[in-house]
Amino acid sequence: MADNYLERKMEEHRSGGDRSKKKISPVAGKREGEISVKFPPRRVLVTGGAKGIGRAVVEAFRKADCMVDFIDVDRSEGQRTAQRTGARFIPADISDPQQLQRALDLVLQSRGDIDIVVSNAGVADFRPLEQLDWEAFDHLQQINLRPAVIIARTLALHRLTCQNPWGGRMILISSSRHLMSETGTEAYSASKGALASLTHALMMSLSKYGITVNSISPGWIETDSAAVHSEQDRLQHPSRRVGQPEDIARACIFLSLPDNDFINGTDMVIDGGMTRKMIYC
Repeated sequence: MADNYLERKMEEHRSGGDRSKKKISPVAGKREGEISVKFPPRRVLVTGGAKGIGRAVVEAFRKADCMVDFIDVDRSEGQRTAQRTGARFIPADISDPQQLQRALDLVLQSRGDIDIVVSNAGVADFRPLEQLDWEAFDHLQQINLRPAVIIARTLALHRLTCQNPWGGRMILISSSRHLMSETGTEAYSASKGALASLTHALMMSLSKYGITVNSISPGWIETDSAAVHSEQDRLQHPSRRVGQPEDIARACIFLSLPDNDFINGTDMVIDGGMTRKMIYC
């Protein structure tokens, strides 16, 4: 009898499973396999939240019922994102430390604290090494790197004077270019590589406040909804597609879950497998 049972189960496996079991239908309005997350009341700050990856992160945390503030220099896109999501838009140029500090002070004064930070704002400036000038190099560090340090320091100083038993999360958006490069990417790769190293330094410094620090390194993430990709664009990725901003937003949600405090000081590469793909010419 046991042998017949095993044979029957093996036959079910070969034919695609037990057909007598009903397929579970997704909740109305959701795709099959989609998961909804609702956080306890959380105060979230996103830099560069007006468009692209930042906007997807703002949308994801708002859908999880979080109170979201986002900083961006683009006023028109920022206002549109605020209207679309219900998040609060704070216009500021984060390359200016004083503007960034005023924005942080506003958030802390109005919210009381910041539970989750996603330091996402960044720009790229690719040019041949021979044409790279120090002003351009420094400008990228002022936008891509320095704000993360200012935010972390401000948060640490604030935590010295307040009580927050939960702790918090800080997520830095780096890039897979800190692991691999093309020509002419020195300034950008340096800034993103510094963010990846800053992640474990901040992990240690913010540990006493219960704040975990992780980074995410996106690969090719298409932020232009009108972009058309060739078959080669898609199929060169082991995941068989180009990345979307929502891929990064979901990772931010995952790292911010209350029980995920054992994920700390790590860099999460989200690139469809490209940095693990062996390529020879």
